[in-house]
Amino acid sequence: MCCRYWIDDSPELREITEEMKHSPLMSRWQRRSEIKTGGEIRPQDIVPVIAPDRSGERAVFPMKWGYSGKSLLINARVETAAVKATFQNDWRKHRCIVPASWYFEWEHVVGNDGRTHTGKKYKILPKDSSITWLCGLYRIEEGMPHFVILTRDPATEIRFIHDRMPMILPENRIIAWIRPDSQPEQLIGEALTAMTYAQVPR
Repeated sequence: MCCRYWIDDSPELREITEEMKHSPLMSRWQRRSEIKTGGEIRPQDIVPVIAPDRSGERAVFPMKWGYSGKSLLINARVETAAVKATFQNDWRKHRCIVPASWYFEWEHVVGNDGRTHTGKKYKILPKDSSITWLCGLYRIEEGMPHFVILTRDPATEIRFIHDRMPMILPENRIIAWIRPDSQPEQLIGEALTAMTYAQVPR
């Protein structure tokens, strides 16, 4: 799963944030809540997200993390998103990219009692990459965009941390992913799996 990520103050991410400020959604969100452009990002935060505009061109919008319902949904499994009623339409027509520096995951450790406990916190990102392009889906709730992050089986080197990881694409596949007329199934095989990680001091 993915329940936290980080936005660093890098030139590349700053450029995305500046692009978001041209969105007419900025003022509408600001009447309700703060828009976060840096630091540790949590569910229900409003953040920069890449998605197509009305003409199908790449744009950056402020979106809120999480689909509302009986409980807050922050992730969708890439293996089942195409068939689950909650995500089916968005899988076909509403795909987005969530730019991050890295994401966080807590090690899941099985204790002597047989239960899974939360262990060390790690930051994880693709090898040889300065930005982590998280794949997501979005929908409109009460006139405003909300997103979830897609997850998949983990890369071998981080399997000891958690049994899921976000789906992450290389930068040159962002446009293909967000295009409403593309076939997302054809891009799953291009997801990045070579990861690097480091423990985060408590």
